[in-house]
Amino acid sequence: MHNDLATALARSDLLFDRAQIEQAIARMAAAIRADYAGQRPLFLTVMHGGMLFASLLALEISEAVDLEFDYLHATRYRGATSGGGLHWLHRPATPLAGRRVLLADDIVDEGHTLAEVRDWCRQQGAAEVRIAALAVKRHDRCVPGLAANYVGLEVPDRYVYGFGMDYHEQGRNLPAIHALRTEG
Repeated sequence: MHNDLATALARSDLLFDRAQIEQAIARMAAAIRADYAGQRPLFLTVMHGGMLFASLLALEISEAVDLEFDYLHATRYRGATSGGGLHWLHRPATPLAGRRVLLADDIVDEGHTLAEVRDWCRQQGAAEVRIAALAVKRHDRCVPGLAANYVGLEVPDRYVYGFGMDYHEQGRNLPAIHALRTEG
């Protein structure tokens, strides 16, 4: 299969446009505001995929909850479509001990990367680790015991990209979520 973004878009279905994504983020933010009212959680963006989503989510949470920001960059993919061992490119500089941590990421696919990141946060002494994911794939292959606490959208078990998610390291900045059609 050719990895050209224009070709991929021609072979894809639009799942969610920007307005639908922003509505989902607003719903998530309302739940987060209620759960963290009066507190100052550590808001960790999982790079690169979580960047667009986390930015909009933080703005929607607004002044109702004073977030402390940091980020992490960990990957199992390194440009491939299947993962290996976790590779850290950047760990948060903010101490996690005793903190309520909110991880913001683009998607929970099978959850291996997020499970390892969550476990690392716990090992660093985080009092609590919750996950906010823009999208969750519908399938039964998720890491046991891993689930997003705040979910924006459910996507089919297909190759999805856009709005932070990449198509062979392309298209992260697309303002919508697309899914490749299955060949058949």
